[in-house]
Amino acid sequence: MSETPIKSLLQQIQSGSEEALLQLHDEFATPVYSVAYRVLGNSQDAEEVTQDVFLKLWDKAQSFDPDKGKFTSWLLTIARRSAIDRLRKRERREPPDNSISMDAAPYLWETTPGGEEISDLQRSLIGVLGELPDDQRNAIYLSYFHDMSHSDIAAHLNKPLGTVKSHIRLGMQKLRSIWNQQPDTRIDSERR
Repeated sequence: MSETPIKSLLQQIQSGSEEALLQLHDEFATPVYSVAYRVLGNSQDAEEVTQDVFLKLWDKAQSFDPDKGKFTSWLLTIARRSAIDRLRKRERREPPDNSISMDAAPYLWETTPGGEEISDLQRSLIGVLGELPDDQRNAIYLSYFHDMSHSDIAAHLNKPLGTVKSHIRLGMQKLRSIWNQQPDTRIDSERR
């Protein structure tokens, strides 16, 4: 497909023509899917990225500038970036196979693998985490131990983003306050 018909189709998309979008989809869905599949290695994720790319095209058709390059390169760049974003989100959401949840195995937090007692500092930190309300503890746990973004946590917990951010902020304030009230575990602010 030449650049002139593509430009015309993009203008039609900007005017709300679904037919124009379908024509571009028919022409470019296979290369977009191929790029997404190469990045993700998963056909279901690649199909979803392909759909996302054409939704982005629908919303941002006006952002293509033919003076900066070819349409195909522009579209496949969007596909590659979308696939990489999806891969990063997938990796953040999936805890490592060898990870241990505090709630699933609380007994493991009381001793080290060698069966020795954990240090007073470790015990104190675990106790401090246990003093937080469940919502705050869960949000902090997902953020810091599973490296999930606030948006990912909101989606995972099915809560509004603002609520998740509040839980984390309030939980961290409480942790800091509780931790600093314990004389043996106070962090020397000068060392930080």
